[in-house]
Amino acid sequence: MTDADSPRLPGNIVFIEIPAAMARPIGSFSVDPAIPIPVELGQDATDLSGLSWEMIVAGMLRLLAYDPGNGNAPYYRDFVLAVKPGIFAELSETGILKARNGDLDVAEEIFRALGGLAPDAPEPTLNLAILYEDKADALDRSGKTDLADAVRNKAFDTYKNLLALEPAYPDAFFNAGFFYLKNRSYEQAARMFESYAELGDDEAKLEKAKEIVGKLRVRGDADSMFKEAYDFIRMGREEEGIRRALEFVQANDGIWNGWFLVGWGNRRLGRFSEGRDAFIKALELGADEVDVLNELAICEMELDLLSDSRKRLERALLKEPENVKIISNLGVVARRQGRNDEAAGFFRTVLDLEPGDALARAQLDELAST
Repeated sequence: MTDADSPRLPGNIVFIEIPAAMARPIGSFSVDPAIPIPVELGQDATDLSGLSWEMIVAGMLRLLAYDPGNGNAPYYRDFVLAVKPGIFAELSETGILKARNGDLDVAEEIFRALGGLAPDAPEPTLNLAILYEDKADALDRSGKTDLADAVRNKAFDTYKNLLALEPAYPDAFFNAGFFYLKNRSYEQAARMFESYAELGDDEAKLEKAKEIVGKLRVRGDADSMFKEAYDFIRMGREEEGIRRALEFVQANDGIWNGWFLVGWGNRRLGRFSEGRDAFIKALELGADEVDVLNELAICEMELDLLSDSRKRLERALLKEPENVKIISNLGVVARRQGRNDEAAGFFRTVLDLEPGDALARAQLDELAST
C-alpha cells in the first residue's frame, strides 16, 4: 500500500502499487505500475486478499468524484473505461433511478463520479444541478430553510457552470429556466427560455419555452413587484414587503399570490389575525398550495383556533403525506388539544422520516416527562 497525493476521500480508500509483472494490457490500454491505484475496501479497511476489478473501479470512481483535478485523473479515467466500457451509461441510469427514489446522497456521488469520469459531458453536471434542487426542496419541506438555501446556492453555481459551456448546452438553459421560475426570478427565467428557443431542437421543449416566455413577458412588471415583496420579507424587512405585496394585490386583482405574501409577512411579525385574513383571501382566490395551508394553520394555532388549524394541516397532508413540517405541526396542534398520545404518534412519524429532527425529539422528551 502507498499514500497518494490526494485529499481525504470518503469511504475506505487505500492506494496500492501494482507489481511490474502484473502490468499487462487491458485491450488497447496499458497499465502503468508506477501509478498508485485507489482501491475501495468497503467495510474492511485492511484486507486486500479479495482484491477485485470492482474494488479498483469503485476506488477510482470515488477519487474522480471528489478529486477530479488529481494529477493521475486522466489515467484513472482510461483505466475505468478499459475495464468497464459501458459504465457511463450504466451509472447514469443508476444515478437517475436513485434520485427518483429519493436516495439523493448516493445519486449525488454517482453524478459527481460521472462528471469526473467524463469531464466534457454536460449531462452529469445537469443531473447534479437538478438533484441539488430536489435536495433544497426536501430541506424546505422539513423546515430547514437555512440548509435549503445553501443547497439551492449549489444548484445556482452548478447552473452557472453549465451556462458557460462552449459550445452551449441547450438543455442547461431549459432546466435553468424552471430553476429561476421556481425561485421567482422571472426576468432570468424568461432569458433562459428565450436562449433555449434559439438553441434547442426538441419540439415539445421549444413549444413549452415559447409559451412560458409569452406569459412572463406579459406579466413582467407585476412579477418584478412580486419578487421585490418576496425578497423584502425573506430578508427580514417584513413591513416593506407587506407594503409592496399590497401594491401587487391592488394592481393584480384576483391573483392569490400577493395575498400569500401579505399573510406571510404578517405571520412573521406575529400579527396572526391579519395573517389569517390574508391567507383566507388567498384560499378564496383559488390557492390550494401546501405552504398556504401550513401558514394559515400556524396563524390559527396561535389564535387558539385549533380545530380550524388541524383541518388545514390535514388538507395539506393529503397533498404531501411525507411533509415533515406538516406532520410536526399536527403534533403541536394535537398536544395543545390535550391529545398527547396522538401528538407523540405524529412526532414519532417525523423521526421515522427525519431521524435528526430536533423539534420532534424535544417534543417527545417533554411528553414522556409529563
